This record gives sequence, C-alpha cells and structure tokens, in this order.
Amino acid sequence: MKLRSKALGAVLGAGAAGLSLSLLFGAGCGGRAAHVAAVPPPENPQALRTPEAFAGIGDKKERSRALFLEASRVMLHPRCVNCHPVGDSPLQGMNSQVHDPPVARGPEDQGVPGLECTSCHQDRNAQLARVPGAPKWHLAPKVMFWEGRTPRSLCEQLKDPSRNGGKSLAELIEHSAHDELVGWGWKPGADRVPAPGTQAGFGALMAAWVKDGAECPREESRP
Repeated sequence: MKLRSKALGAVLGAGAAGLSLSLLFGAGCGGRAAHVAAVPPPENPQALRTPEAFAGIGDKKERSRALFLEASRVMLHPRCVNCHPVGDSPLQGMNSQVHDPPVARGPEDQGVPGLECTSCHQDRNAQLARVPGAPKWHLAPKVMFWEGRTPRSLCEQLKDPSRNGGKSLAELIEHSAHDELVGWGWKPGADRVPAPGTQAGFGALMAAWVKDGAECPREESRP
C-alpha cells in the first residue's frame, strides 16, 4: 500500500512539474501566460468583420496580423484574384477559370492591339449582355499577381513598392478604400458573387492594419 502511494505521489508530482514548466514557457512579460483573444468568424461568409471586432487582442502585433487575415478574405476572393493572375490571361468565375473568349494581357496589361480590355468592358456593367465593367478596366501587372498566394506572401508583396505599383502604405489604404476598379468587386453585376463586406469596410481594415504596424501573418495562418 505504501509503495502504491509513493508511486501515485511521484506521478502527481511529475504532472505538477510538467504543468509548472508549461506555464513558465507559456508566460509572457510579467509572468502572465501569453494569450491571443479568439475572434469568432462572421455567421454570414459574405460579411466582413470590423476593426472593432479585433480590439480584444491586446498584443498590437498579433492584432495587426489578425486584421490583415480578415482583409485577405477580400483580396484572395475570386472577384479580386481573377484580375491578379499568374499568367497572361485574366480569369473568371468563382472557380477562376481562364477567360472565355481567349484574350491576352498585352504589353501594358490592357489587352493586345485591336482587342484591348475596353473593347468589351465598358466603364460600368452591361446588364443585358452580362459583361462586367468599371473605369480603367485592365489586368494588374504580372509582378502584382495574387493567384495562389498565402496571406503572408500577399502581405509581403503589398508592403514591397517594387511589387505593389510603387505605393506607400498610405496610398494602399486610399487605393483600397476609394479606387473605382477595386470597388467593382462589391458590385460585380449579373449573378456574380461579390467580395465579402463592403469597400468601406475593407478600407477600414487596411487602415487599422497599417495603424497597428502593418505586420504580416505567419505562413501557416489562414482567415
């Protein structure tokens, strides 16, 4: 009986020691356990969480990362990715299939001579013909491709002026919140599924991300 009690005590002691070590290594500054507040996803997948939804994340860097992950739900949506392809043809549809009829980006990302993007795409949606349209319709430059990117690699690209159109972070916010071609993603016409949320909400997330340090998510992170 004494031997069994000693064995039980040793097991409990080892468990307590393991718990102590776990708390020690998990502790942040001041001896408190590091903790990132969980932000529940929106019930409606078409909704976009506001910056205020992330206010409970006390660590500024973690909050910035979480804000970008939420914003990436817009940028990695087919409405946006289809105009930021890897190749020389735009994509279309929710499954990002190659543009039909076949077209090419051309030397200035606006199509080839005689078949420019604006030959079919006007400055607004053509409802009867179901042809989408917005001012200055064109492909993003090839160096600005988003197709196949992770949120982290997308974030790193957006912070690199050589791969973001030469924009500062302030200009990225302005572009996100007010550019008319970007805004088409929320009013695509016909029966197309729009990007999540609104352009104003997306711009607010980008502004909050920059305000908190413009941190990039970890490679494995997904929204």
